Amino acid sequence: MMKGFDPHLVIRGNTIDIEYHRCPRKVVHDERTSSQRLIKSLYVPKDILQASFTTLDLDSKSRLEAVRLAKNFVENYSADERMKGYYFYGKFGVGKSYILGAIANELAQNKVASMIVYVPEFFREIKQSLGDNSLNEKLEAVKAAPVLMLDDIGAETMSSWGRDEILGTILQFRMLENLPTFFTSNFNFDELTHHLTYTQRGEEEKLKAARIMERIKYLAKPVHIDGRNRRE
Repeated sequence: MMKGFDPHLVIRGNTIDIEYHRCPRKVVHDERTSSQRLIKSLYVPKDILQASFTTLDLDSKSRLEAVRLAKNFVENYSADERMKGYYFYGKFGVGKSYILGAIANELAQNKVASMIVYVPEFFREIKQSLGDNSLNEKLEAVKAAPVLMLDDIGAETMSSWGRDEILGTILQFRMLENLPTFFTSNFNFDELTHHLTYTQRGEEEKLKAARIMERIKYLAKPVHIDGRNRRE
């Protein structure tokens, strides 16, 4: 027996042989491992990788509602239907990223691959990719993830190029393909709009920021989460 593989009996002429095929969980694991090798910013802390709905603290009404919506998404997920993700926002330490981890793990149990990307690190990595010609490969991997989770959007240093050519490209593709996309942020929609409007050079670009927000609103429903800071 080989871990991660299912044996299948096959008949070849007068002989019976055994072929091994990757089990569905092995397929999901290999896809996740391959993406992690490609994109360093996919790294997620161990506590988030081990998250599940059964271990989530439900110590506030908004947190209870966020978990209910997340569980409902997992239970009703279908690759053949258009499904909106959620934009979880709130102050530091309320467990927004942990909910993403629980969604990812529950989807994996259902043999559905997902990708969690820490946005600030992803933007830094994408800039470095300009020098080693790996930008398109990394961008394609993120764009086409069956379920994408953009963690901590708004914490990155925003540039026109990053907003329009990277974030805009990812969101446009996912909007056209109706691929579920989740976000976490410390900003509500209005605050994120302001963040996207002003680049690191101080340029004001309201129209371009509005285009990004239009795509985010198409892809995800806003859900506010409050409660105690779990990092303190």
